[in-house]
Amino acid sequence: MSAQATANDSTNAMEVLRAALKSQYHAALAMLGQAIERCPDSLWASRDYLNPFWRIAYHALYYSHLYIQPNTATFRPWEHHQTGIQHMDDIPGPPDIEAQLELPDRPLQTGEPYSKEQMLAYWSVCDQMVDDAVDALDLLDPESGFSWKKMSRLEHQMAAVRHIQHHTAQLAERVRASTNTGIDWVSARRKG
Repeated sequence: MSAQATANDSTNAMEVLRAALKSQYHAALAMLGQAIERCPDSLWASRDYLNPFWRIAYHALYYSHLYIQPNTATFRPWEHHQTGIQHMDDIPGPPDIEAQLELPDRPLQTGEPYSKEQMLAYWSVCDQMVDDAVDALDLLDPESGFSWKKMSRLEHQMAAVRHIQHHTAQLAERVRASTNTGIDWVSARRKG
């Protein structure tokens, strides 16, 4: 096999890999979006759970937004981000990580939940960035780009999609228990 043929095979394999990763990001986010849309108002900010619905939705979106970046230096929180609101159980991350992620001019958490409309707007921001962000990543990098994630870039991206699905499953179960309706499975979603 010639060097050119090998290079073409590698390029084609990377294109297939990128397309699959984009598809799974979009599919996972589509299911998260459904859960947000289908959440009844009575469940959105309910304190029947340690972490209310809106807080889990924000957590999933925040980390989707963060982890699709090459590293913390390129990450810019959502324009409506409130300091500390991304944490589950109000337990902050390690101080060195917090110092990298939080911007000093952001308001502290107010205790007021984000609205469903705000979460759907943030969802749209995250979904729209997927294709360009995945194209910009060096998926063969042996480092994730995040000091606290000790894995390759590709494995980290796979874990990031799993993270979306994990929290989507939590929210989907709450919607089902509250409304007796489910969230539709999205196996793949290809964007234009």
